[in-house]
Amino acid sequence: MAKTQTGAGQRALAPARTTNRFLRDFRINKYLYLMMIPVIAYYFIFHYAPMYGALIAFKEYSPMKGILGSDWVGLKHFHDFFNSYYFWRILKNTLVISFYSLIFEFPAPIILALLINEIRSKSFKRVAQTITYMPYFISLVVICGIITDFTNADGVINGLFTFFGYDGQAMLQKPELFRPIYILSEIWQRIGWESIIYIAALMSIDVEQYEAARMDGASRIKQMFYITLPGILPTISIMLILRMGNLLNVGFEKIILLYNPITYETADVISSFVYRKGLLEFGWSYSSAVGLFNSVINLFLLITANYVSRKVNKNSLW
Repeated sequence: MAKTQTGAGQRALAPARTTNRFLRDFRINKYLYLMMIPVIAYYFIFHYAPMYGALIAFKEYSPMKGILGSDWVGLKHFHDFFNSYYFWRILKNTLVISFYSLIFEFPAPIILALLINEIRSKSFKRVAQTITYMPYFISLVVICGIITDFTNADGVINGLFTFFGYDGQAMLQKPELFRPIYILSEIWQRIGWESIIYIAALMSIDVEQYEAARMDGASRIKQMFYITLPGILPTISIMLILRMGNLLNVGFEKIILLYNPITYETADVISSFVYRKGLLEFGWSYSSAVGLFNSVINLFLLITANYVSRKVNKNSLW
């Protein structure tokens, strides 16, 4: 009994100690806490408050009645979506493009960071970094315009193929070529920008490890495999977890700017389908249900990836 009272007393004191510790820390760092207010307000206004609108996925939304006044329909829109002709097509396209992005796009900035790290000339390194960063700062509309021009029947790429004897063709009119064009353009546009965090991680590796490896006769390839890669492995794990959380969020802006009804069979994804149904056909409730389904799958993937990473290499977001 005495032990029980002691344990209960300790549990009661624990929140009080936590509160006192927080108040003491707040008095010391009050200006830092004040600086957090705009950030918290931003996330609350633009990220959490709009979640209230997800209610229309379970209603037959009418602008005249408003979100709360619209009639409840339960899971009707989810049922319609799962039984629609487009369900398997857009799910397959989303998964395939996401899988290709994970396989080809995710390692690309890591490889670029490793290559840039091996460059000994500082001026050449800066030039290489600047050139690879530039496409990220170009407007997406301009990027898609460049892709369209280059892949036209009389574009630069077709000009090269024609030079080697192949017939020119409008590549974006070919459903089987849409995915490779999309993935390659994503790599080209994002590889430099996404390599920044890996380059920063490389800077944190102790140079004495390289010096000791060189004294032991390790080649640069062995230094890369036994020092560099293990050194940035925690960063790779965290970036992979974050990537898994957005795996199904295929960039619909580029898809919409590049696809057309001829390539819907391979290009139409969940996000572009939500755009068409919600904004072009005014099916707000139906498109919200599809978007909510997409978000739930992303949340599941994020939690799974975080759990696996914590079990495998002890690195996780929480």
